[in-house]
Amino acid sequence: MDDLKETRAAAAQTATALALEGFLPYRLNHLADAVSREFQKIYKQRHGLTRPEWRTLATLGQFGTMTATAIGEHSSMHKTKVSRAVAELERRKWLQRTSDPNDRRVERLVLTRAGDKVYRELVPVAKGFEAAVFNKMNEAEKAAVVTGLAALERAFARK
Repeated sequence: MDDLKETRAAAAQTATALALEGFLPYRLNHLADAVSREFQKIYKQRHGLTRPEWRTLATLGQFGTMTATAIGEHSSMHKTKVSRAVAELERRKWLQRTSDPNDRRVERLVLTRAGDKVYRELVPVAKGFEAAVFNKMNEAEKAAVVTGLAALERAFARK
């Protein structure tokens, strides 16, 4: 009788438990973090950049002049991470701040010539890293990844 109760209790617990390692949001986050950490080794070794600094540099390199708020929204970074990254890039003279003439509370951020040089040097490195990741997959796997990402992006763009 006790064995039956224990078996039922274990079955009930299993039914209500969540195997985090099989949960899609966890798996996606874990994989994204692993890939990001691997790429970080490259830009950290070459230029001593942290992830938020790299993302800030890359966002400004892609779009040009932006506010810190816009960088945070685009790169999904918290404002404190963006603020620290901006301060460090400015300290290195890779970024320049200017006040918005229409609203002095707003600062426009832009890469300096030195910052743009670092960005331009890292673009082919980033593209090469991405190609190396894809080269680890066969054609069907590549297509599945691209299709799956596009489907997830569509699903979450509908909010």
